[in-house]
Amino acid sequence: MSQTRSTVGVTPVGDLVLAIETSCDETAAAVVDRARVVRSSVVSSQVDQHARFGGVVPEIAGRAHVERLVPVVAEALVEAGLSGHELDAVAATCGPGLIGSLLVGVSSAKALSLVWDVPFVAVNHLEAHLYAALLEEPDLELPMVVLLVSGGHTMLVLMEEHGRYRLLGSTLDDAAGEAFDKVARFLGLGYPGGPAVDALAVEGDSSAFAYPRPLVRENPATLPEDRRFAFSFSGLKTAVLNHLRADPDAATADVVASFQEAVVDTLVTKARWAVEATGVGSVCLGGGVAANSRLRERFLDMADGAGVRAFLPPPSMCTDNAAMVAAAAWWQLQREGPSPLDTGADPNLGLRLVP
Repeated sequence: MSQTRSTVGVTPVGDLVLAIETSCDETAAAVVDRARVVRSSVVSSQVDQHARFGGVVPEIAGRAHVERLVPVVAEALVEAGLSGHELDAVAATCGPGLIGSLLVGVSSAKALSLVWDVPFVAVNHLEAHLYAALLEEPDLELPMVVLLVSGGHTMLVLMEEHGRYRLLGSTLDDAAGEAFDKVARFLGLGYPGGPAVDALAVEGDSSAFAYPRPLVRENPATLPEDRRFAFSFSGLKTAVLNHLRADPDAATADVVASFQEAVVDTLVTKARWAVEATGVGSVCLGGGVAANSRLRERFLDMADGAGVRAFLPPPSMCTDNAAMVAAAAWWQLQREGPSPLDTGADPNLGLRLVP
């Protein structure tokens, strides 16, 4: 059984973009006006289908997108109070992600753009996450540092202006969300692991166990320059698993609280270093792990201590959704115009970075 959630906004006149998101296991569609007002946002989740496997099964995800995309798009249009011919553009996530899932969304968006005679915009999923906060704060002042944390990516990005990004650092191995899932699986907490860890950690003592903070030093200058803003969570994950094997009676709530604190401490410390090194006046959090309650709390405290503005998307805009894709598409359309219809899906697509 799918889980569908939707939100409806106000309805001003403007440039309307319908976006489709099928990069992984969420079938989503949204209509957004000028990258500012969410007219509709519909997400059909496949969590129930993948939970028994302990993770996303690509073949199942692709087939589910084929079944769900048409009704999800139809619902988004109905809630927005629009017909397809009233749209100004159709966008889709073209990567990174699961190739079978991406192809469903890209192919469908191209077909709709032809039927409705509107531009097609191919959007980078990572770039879309950068724009999630701008849906809430459209007048966000740039440049800003973005901490992007998800199941597949953990990176610090300097967003100099729209479409201009500089990578400060990324994960050398496991992403933070991947570490959450692996520890949760070992503890039998189910899938997805992130929300389960977040919920249980509230009951535990985050200082019970001293797990390592990878690539974190009291003085960042003591780290090699290419590691200063880099992340590594494989060793932390292994430390937790080894601890549990040596002490199987350790209180689960204390384990997850201590593990979560180590992850959050690492993320927030690196973000603070990036703010200090770049001198920006604002910092933003994005990606699925940005819904973690402890990370959000510590991130706000860090920004306050550093004297910069912090922007956190609402939890519904942290996980995969099409509203952020539509926002990124609108800005991209202003800068570059429509994407060629021969644009393909790229499962390994990275951000277009400045040298």
